[in-house]
Amino acid sequence: MNYRAIRFFLGHILRIEALFMLPALLLSLLKSEWSAVRGFAVAIILLAAISLLLHIKTSRDRRIFAREGFIIVALSWILLSFFGALPFYISREIPSLLDAWFETVSGFTTTGATILKDVEALSMGLLYWRSFTHWLGGMGVLVFLLAVLPLSGGGSTLHLLKAESPGPDTGKLTPKLKQSVGILYLIYVALTVLQTLLLLAGGMPLFDAVTTAFGTAGTGGFSVLNSSMASYSHYCQTVVAIFMMLFGVNFSIYYLVLLGQLKRVWKNEELRTYLCLILAATLIVTLNTLKSFPSFFDALHHGYFQVVSIMTTTGFATVDFNLWPELSRMLLLVLMVIGACAGSTGGGFKISRLLVLFKSFRYGMKKLIHPNAVKVITLDGKRIDRENLASVHWFSMAYFLSVCASLLIVSLDNHSMDTSISGVLACVNNIGPGLDVIGPVGNYSVFSPLSKLVLSFDMLLGRLEFFPVLLLFSPAVWRKHAK
Repeated sequence: MNYRAIRFFLGHILRIEALFMLPALLLSLLKSEWSAVRGFAVAIILLAAISLLLHIKTSRDRRIFAREGFIIVALSWILLSFFGALPFYISREIPSLLDAWFETVSGFTTTGATILKDVEALSMGLLYWRSFTHWLGGMGVLVFLLAVLPLSGGGSTLHLLKAESPGPDTGKLTPKLKQSVGILYLIYVALTVLQTLLLLAGGMPLFDAVTTAFGTAGTGGFSVLNSSMASYSHYCQTVVAIFMMLFGVNFSIYYLVLLGQLKRVWKNEELRTYLCLILAATLIVTLNTLKSFPSFFDALHHGYFQVVSIMTTTGFATVDFNLWPELSRMLLLVLMVIGACAGSTGGGFKISRLLVLFKSFRYGMKKLIHPNAVKVITLDGKRIDRENLASVHWFSMAYFLSVCASLLIVSLDNHSMDTSISGVLACVNNIGPGLDVIGPVGNYSVFSPLSKLVLSFDMLLGRLEFFPVLLLFSPAVWRKHAK
């Protein structure tokens, strides 16, 4: 275990967080929000000081392997969430440290679950920081670090990228990993800026447009209004819905589009499945909720928005879908689990994993009928090797066990089954709003401190895809000369 390399990376991560707090600090100064200024100032000073301490006597040997990559990623997200919570807590705008932690974990993991009963009561600087955590967490803080700083060799950085990037497979867009990461972030920034401009064109205020774009890009769902997206025009809601769908697509698809390789884009099985699921779910919800709206167009508009919002695990809302018929509510619950594409900023189980499991199941059924048949499982025409197939099965088991354990603990609060099940699924899949008391017009303040800890842990598990966080509790990982 290369502990000095771990300290080196953690120090850089905390320094980046301090730098990203500066715009929120300046905004608080401009608005004379002195409690928020105090919160950000203290947090920035602490981050800078600890970053310097971590960089004392660091080794030039910064090579890391898989286990160091997992440890760095898991510790980074825990530390980012803790220090990111300090401005809320020190300013006393969220007087409970646990609630501030929950809110910040929800932000960085792009979950969007909130304990706030009145979002609009927050100062503007803290609202900005709250939404910006979505944007920073959506693509990944370590991904940003790899994009801007020459920290180590490609082999080492690949371990970090694999540990933080969502999805079952992390590949390179170009032969050079740093260049690949840079391309991903340029696409991310370009889409964010484009959405902001389109929202401004629709009459949305600048602050609202920027924070909404942050929440959409990271597929997080924090809004600066208590009504989420309901108070904005149909035009702005449509722009948000389209960009939620775009950010739920694997970013390598956009690289292929830039290269003009449109045939490869359409041949992508995950993309086709993603679009077909959105289309089918929108049609079902629209027909099922017709009586809830004055016209077919309104039902289609809100149906499409909520289907995309839930499937991409963003969590924005234009209506209270908690009041919809049971079929639509149940369908949204299923979409929570399915999630978006691998390599996107969306959460959930990921469509590519479901495709692999389905093909594996179909292969098993055929083997029962034809035991001697030799069949290769493929995705996009490429053979799925045993290692990738095993990783999908391991992920599935970790997902199942984590959900079951969380449900048992959260059920101690004696909330309804709808609340408990949807709350755990919404946090594990990084969605935000659930059903019943934690629906679009509700919040997570109803849960006990123990449940909030469990649910915040679930958010980290879901965003980091279980293994980086779970490995923190393995003694073998921490041994200096572990084999």
